[in-house]
Amino acid sequence: MSINTKLAERSGGTCELCATLTATQEYTVSPKDDSATDNQVAVCDTCLTAIKNEDKSEYWRCLEGSIWSAEPAVQALSYRLLYTCKENDWANDVIQSIELEEPVIQWALSAFEVAEVHKDVFGNTLESGDTVTLTQGLNVKGTSFTAAKGTVVKRIRLVPDNTEQIEGKINDQTIVILTKYVKKG
Repeated sequence: MSINTKLAERSGGTCELCATLTATQEYTVSPKDDSATDNQVAVCDTCLTAIKNEDKSEYWRCLEGSIWSAEPAVQALSYRLLYTCKENDWANDVIQSIELEEPVIQWALSAFEVAEVHKDVFGNTLESGDTVTLTQGLNVKGTSFTAAKGTVVKRIRLVPDNTEQIEGKINDQTIVILTKYVKKG
């Protein structure tokens, strides 16, 4: 299979993920379709095989460079693949070091969305981007501070594989917060 001319020009004929091998395939980043080149990434056979095999190895260290691409599709796919490797310190460090636009992050994490919903302490449905308030003081593991009751956390992200957890920034640190300790609004 070959890649379309626009995608080949954008990538310079090189894989947009590993940046070392020749791009041979168009990879459409779901849930978007292949109607626009902006929804696609030029990939090599090696990266495509690693994606299909759900590889979580050191191979994806190449994403430390591709995540900084100017192309939203490359950012979204890189973030998605890094997210699958987040149990590795190097992948988690890269995720923590970048500031992507929220729509790109939502696009990346859409692959992990589940039908179950996240609910606050009062049963209100939480969504990515909501603002929540802590209903009790929380000791933040791995840091030297406590998040006080009443602390407002803006622009939360839902943890895709656990409806009892959300992610939010407190004191410029992204932390995981249990939904039973927050109220929406």
